[in-house]
Amino acid sequence: MRPRRLVVVVGTGTDIGKTWVSARLLRMLRTDGRSVAARKPAQSFDLDDDPATHDAVVLAGASGEQPDVVCPPHRWYQRAMAPPMAAEVLGRPRFEIGDLVAELTWPAGPIDVGLVETAGGVRSPLAADGDGVSLTTALEPDLVVLVADAGLGTINAVQLSVDALRQVPALLVVVLNRFDLATELHVLNRDWLRGPGGLHVACLPGDDQALFDFVLH
Repeated sequence: MRPRRLVVVVGTGTDIGKTWVSARLLRMLRTDGRSVAARKPAQSFDLDDDPATHDAVVLAGASGEQPDVVCPPHRWYQRAMAPPMAAEVLGRPRFEIGDLVAELTWPAGPIDVGLVETAGGVRSPLAADGDGVSLTTALEPDLVVLVADAGLGTINAVQLSVDALRQVPALLVVVLNRFDLATELHVLNRDWLRGPGGLHVACLPGDDQALFDFVLH
């Protein structure tokens, strides 16, 4: 069953905090009494990474599920590179966007919010035949959350990502992660994206309630 609200979390790049933002949002929703489920269609990591930091483990801790439910074990790739590239290097089977969509299952009971987190940036390969935009389009979400850094270069990164996501007919909100109200550039970036950029922008930490409202409405 499809969740009542389907949210896809994407990023302007890797290591900008998609999983942290996703986990924060999932915990907020559960605290509010909402039923949630998290999914990571594919993940990759270095063998010497702390298992507690694997995306599926972090998301599972926030959603109250098991890591192998959040991300199927055969989609755990032990190389820190885009999943289809990691699969090729590891000698594992080729897969396509359609495979990832077909494997995306939800609990039998009604779920208020289902959250799907992609890997890397919006144009990072997620399968042999597509990237983050391809998967997001195929999922037909109600909301796309674009996570970006709050600092130098974020306007360019956000605008390029937004342009790539224009084919997705869903509400889009930009989350400026690691936002510091005392940092002038962070504030100027936020104001530009909201003003000339014309985008919905939430800043974390700080605008948790705004992001919460976007997810539910």
